[in-house]
Parts: sequence; C-alpha cells; structure tokens
Amino acid sequence: MSLAALVAARESGRQEPDQMVELARDAARRHDSEIKAFSHLAENPAIPREGPLAGVAIGVKDILDTFDMPTTYGSDIYAGYRPKTDAAIVALARRRGATILGKTVTTEFAYFDAGPTVNPHDHAHTPGGSSSGSAAAIAAGMIPAAIGAQTGGSVIRPASFCGVAGYKPSYRLLPSTGMKHFAPSLDTVGLFAASIADVALFAHLLTGRPLNPEPVEPATTRVGIYFCAELESADPEMQQALERAAEAATAAGFLLMAVSEPEENARARQAHTTLQNYEAGMSCGPDLALYEERMGKKLVATVKEGIAIPPSVYDDARRAAKRGRGATRKLFDEVDILLTPSAPGAAPEGLSFTGDPRFNKLWTLMGTPTVNIPCFKTKSGLPLGIQAVARFGKDRELLSVAMALEQAFAERG
Repeated sequence: MSLAALVAARESGRQEPDQMVELARDAARRHDSEIKAFSHLAENPAIPREGPLAGVAIGVKDILDTFDMPTTYGSDIYAGYRPKTDAAIVALARRRGATILGKTVTTEFAYFDAGPTVNPHDHAHTPGGSSSGSAAAIAAGMIPAAIGAQTGGSVIRPASFCGVAGYKPSYRLLPSTGMKHFAPSLDTVGLFAASIADVALFAHLLTGRPLNPEPVEPATTRVGIYFCAELESADPEMQQALERAAEAATAAGFLLMAVSEPEENARARQAHTTLQNYEAGMSCGPDLALYEERMGKKLVATVKEGIAIPPSVYDDARRAAKRGRGATRKLFDEVDILLTPSAPGAAPEGLSFTGDPRFNKLWTLMGTPTVNIPCFKTKSGLPLGIQAVARFGKDRELLSVAMALEQAFAERG
C-alpha cells in the first residue's frame, strides 16, 4: 500500500480521508487473522480531515503508549494496561492528522521473546523483531505506514526480512518519551513503509522536517562498501546480494569504494551488548523484581545479566562507544554513504528466533541514520535487504541516495 499514491489521491480529490482509512481497515480485516501483525485494532478510530497525514492509517508498535488503546509492551504482565497519555511520537502523529489504526505486535519489552506474527512472504518464517508487527503489516499491504523502534536491529532487520523500507533516524530525531525503554541511550523510534520514497514521505509529513528526497548526482556521491569481520559469516546469498548492490551502484554512476572497518568501531560493536544489558537491568529491573515468573526466559536472563554488570564495566563500554563515534565521523569524511547487509541473511525458519542484529548494532550505538533498501530475494523468494548508513544528522542525504540506489537495484533485478 503506497503512502505516496494515497497522499497524491487525497491531494487530487480522488480520495477522501475516510475512504483512505477504510482501505486499510478492510485490508486488516481480511489479512490480519493470518499475519497476526496487530495486538489491537481500534474499533472506531478517529479520522481527522485536516493535516498532512489526514487519511493515513498507521500502526504503532505496542512498546509506545496510547491513551485510547491497550499498551502491553508485548507482555501479559501489562494485559489491559491503559496509559493516561500518548507517547510523544503518537501524539505527534495525531496532531499531523494520522489515524491510529491499531497497535502492532512487539516482542516482549522489545527484546527477543517473540510474539505470534508471521512473515507475509512465508508464514513458516519469522518477520524479525522486535518491531515484528509493524514490518509485517506493511509487507502484507494492510497499512501504508507504521512506527517501530530499534535498540539493536529492531527496525532494519524486520524490514529486511519482510521486504519493506525501514528507517532508523539519527538518534533523538524522533521523540522516545512514552516508550517502555529497554536501553535509553540506544532506544530509537523508527518508521516503516513500502518503499524508500514512501518512508521518506512519512518522515517528512510526520515531522515537518525537510526529509523528502532530493535529486542526487551519482558522479559526485561516494558510496562505500563496509567491510567488517561479520561480513564473512553472512549467508552466501546475502554476500551475493551485497555484490549485486555494488555492481548496480557502479552501473548507475556512483563513486564506489571499499571501506575497511576501523578497530575502534569493531570494539564499539562489542561494547553494544554491555551498554544495552546494563541499561536493561536498570530499566526492566523493577519488572523483574515483581514479575519474574511471568517474563520470558531470554528477557529474564538478560535483565539479570545487566543487573550484575559493574558500573566500571559499563563506563568502559561507554568510552569504547565514544571512541567509535570519533572513528565513524572520520569515516564519513571519506565517504557519503556506507552499504552493508541489513541482516546476516533471509528470515530464519520458525517463529521463536527473530534473527541476529549483528549488522545493525554498531550503527544504533553510533546514532547514525540507517535505512533498509528492499531490493533482492533468495532463490526461494525471501527478501534480502541492503542497509545504507549516513553521517549523524544527514538523514535527508541518506534517504535521497537510498531512493536512487533502490531504483538502481531494481533496474539490475
């Protein structure tokens, strides 16, 4: 369901906001019993007639508070819980005219204990996590836009597995107030839509910032293929997809170069887990103290591990992250955009394992904007995404180049 097409139809008078929302409501009624992307669907959602997002039905990850719908954080501990106010990003969406169609499934507390959502491309495979429902609802054509969040790889990875565009903005570009935090220094609100053009339009209309893509000149745009140790362990089909992406970028006229990972970045990637788990111990420790027997095994183990981490070890990890940010800034003196796999491969079979975020964790820690470019497929038809990364604060440049690359990838098949 193309957001750009819907907005164009509204602007031309061919569609009214209530008709646009009804398209999504009908699609959700027809498909969600199979996909299980929504944890709650609004019975009579408000449909504003004014605002840049008027008529746009969106899904909101159930890690974000909503005053008029249950907010469970993916846990039966919070079954039926009703916050008094919206999360800041939800309130912003309403002010801009969006209709909140429902809450999308999240893994428990946005960690690894999976929910019921399936991958629309193959129901035997995971949609990824933790923003499982947001990515799957877009892929199944139920809604044109959705909100998610990323602490490790929870936007980019499910976007890759489901074959949609997932955008993790520069850290704090979107507000996270009203989120059930897991690791506050990492938690980043992100967006989903069908294509790069659609997710960029969503970001632009939602924030009022100039995030809509501009034309790019490939001959003066430096695109680096990021070579890190993890690349050797990626599935062969993902390695081939990255090679095809490089070939397509070269054919489109981009200045292509190989970029070796600085040692500071490799150490920062390793520090991510310490930072995340220590902060999870702080954020989710109160839940553990009262409700351990009702929490998922993976979540319990991680929160306990985080509580046991000495502050000195956490501080060392913070210093490693700071050094990594310095090295990352230097990288972007030499290159405009970096390309990496969005995930080690296609969506794993089964629903209990939501996939490995090892290609995403570094960039979440660095706070740099990233986007999944939906482009390639395995021989069996499962999506394979390419992750584009830009300098902190260069979100519009990222989305502009990513849109041009998406077209170049499509032309090369």
